[in-house]
Amino acid sequence: MAHDPKLLQAILTEAVPSELDVAFRPMFGGIMAYADGKPFASLSDVGLGLKLAGSERDAMLALPGAAPLRYGPDQPPSKSYVLVPEAMLTDADQLNPWVIRCVSGLPAKRVRNRA
Repeated sequence: MAHDPKLLQAILTEAVPSELDVAFRPMFGGIMAYADGKPFASLSDVGLGLKLAGSERDAMLALPGAAPLRYGPDQPPSKSYVLVPEAMLTDADQLNPWVIRCVSGLPAKRVRNRA
């Protein structure tokens, strides 16, 4: 099923906690979502992919309908982005905890010394 990245942006925006500073930028025909300047979600015609690692990635992949993100059938699967199951795209309450898990797994913000 082909997805509209702008519609996925609206779905993701609804699931994002209000205290999270999220920005969206066009990227290669889709949209990339950033939390505190770090990419955490890919929104494209193939679906909504969340950046997950380790046990969080394994837990998402265990859900029915989840799969490693692939932009095309001849493209290799992503090692860090997982496509959210279709059923989760219609339920912000179900997507919200995964967004929180995804963002909490991002590296800490670097503090630069301005000396």
